[in-house]
Amino acid sequence: MSLGMALALLGAALATGLAGCGSAWGVGVAGQAAAGVVSEDPSQFAKVLVLQLLPGTQGIYGLLVTFITLSSIGVLGGDPIESTSVGLMYLFACLPIAIVGLVSGYHQGRASVASIGLVAKKPDQFGKAMLFPAMVETYAILALLVSILSVTNIVQA
Repeated sequence: MSLGMALALLGAALATGLAGCGSAWGVGVAGQAAAGVVSEDPSQFAKVLVLQLLPGTQGIYGLLVTFITLSSIGVLGGDPIESTSVGLMYLFACLPIAIVGLVSGYHQGRASVASIGLVAKKPDQFGKAMLFPAMVETYAILALLVSILSVTNIVQA
């Protein structure tokens, strides 16, 4: 295996690993809050479940970038890359979703916790409560787009 291939695989692993960690962290803290609400009012289960699941998208975005990267570098078929500079390009192209996925997953989880608290006190405010964690999602989507555009526009010389 060439150094270029190893660097590209590192980028793919970071995209899934870091974004997945952010999602796990966010879904975990939101799940704790959701369980507390449901223990008091089981009728709020569906609302708090939606709020708990929102931070899980970063892990999906990281996995998507990983699949695109693995396909591009020849792991899923085609010619594997040999150039170290191309491998570095793949590594750096994966970093936006890796880093932003980690950070935004955590913060989206915290925003979800606050929104779950809002729904617990005022169930009729669910629509408004959804907006707070959704705003954090915006930055994960931007990072996803940057990583996809970067990965798909790497020219292998």
